[in-house]
Amino acid sequence: MARTIDEAFRVLRTNLEITDLQEKTVSTRQTSIRSVLESDFIVLDSFLAGSYRRSTMISPLKEADVDIFVILDPKYYAAQGQTGLLNAVRASLLKTYTKTPKIRPDGHAVTITFTDFKVDVVPGFHRKGGGYLIPDTSGPRWIPTDPKRHVEIWSQANRTHNGDLVPLLKMLKGWNASRSLLKSFHLETLALDILTNVTISSFPSGIRYFFDKARAKIRTKLADPAGYSDDVAQHVNTTEQMDTIVKRLDWALARAQEAEKFAAAGRTMDAFAKWSQLIPNHFPAYG
Repeated sequence: MARTIDEAFRVLRTNLEITDLQEKTVSTRQTSIRSVLESDFIVLDSFLAGSYRRSTMISPLKEADVDIFVILDPKYYAAQGQTGLLNAVRASLLKTYTKTPKIRPDGHAVTITFTDFKVDVVPGFHRKGGGYLIPDTSGPRWIPTDPKRHVEIWSQANRTHNGDLVPLLKMLKGWNASRSLLKSFHLETLALDILTNVTISSFPSGIRYFFDKARAKIRTKLADPAGYSDDVAQHVNTTEQMDTIVKRLDWALARAQEAEKFAAAGRTMDAFAKWSQLIPNHFPAYG
């Protein structure tokens, strides 16, 4: 619980973090998975990626995905071998994780569903010119990407914002988590774009500013800041989807504006109620 808006957002920031014990579990498990694959493949590099590596993952861990990139020797590459590669990775994992039945190919990765969280194992290859190529079974095709570059971009942006960008991203993901409107990377990239050359004066105003500007941005292409795609928002591809998201953003903006007005008028409890509507699973109670 909290009694002031500033205190509430400090508690919110803490509530969004995964615990030290969970961090240790992730570390141990990802090390084990990498070792398993190294026994069956020639692995040139392996590393954590995604929101976990960008430090933007939020609790609960059970609803999160931990991404592991495994960069393989070129001998495993085949122009039309996306599905075969994922099946080979799955077969390798099944030999060790015999009591984990939910191990299946899923788009770019092999997803392992443990009881406490999911791991996405993404096999790939070094790409000529930089970055990596990863499988996309919906094509099928090979997609260029560079999660290490993403970490660099996010880290630099967070430093530019004096350390406030990452916690703000987590707060926005807390809002999104209860609504499942945007994919995680889309949301983060959208916020990164909106907040470029903007000062985050406070978390409440930063959240409200995002809701305001995102309403127009959601209807336009959004380039991967690392330069590997001209649109990371391809999952929002119909006018109906865009209209729905804009309506949700309108609603969220109105609640944030009301919360700020209540706070300015000294009606702290009412402000708490509005923020709790926006981030229901993480925002602290008043008291």
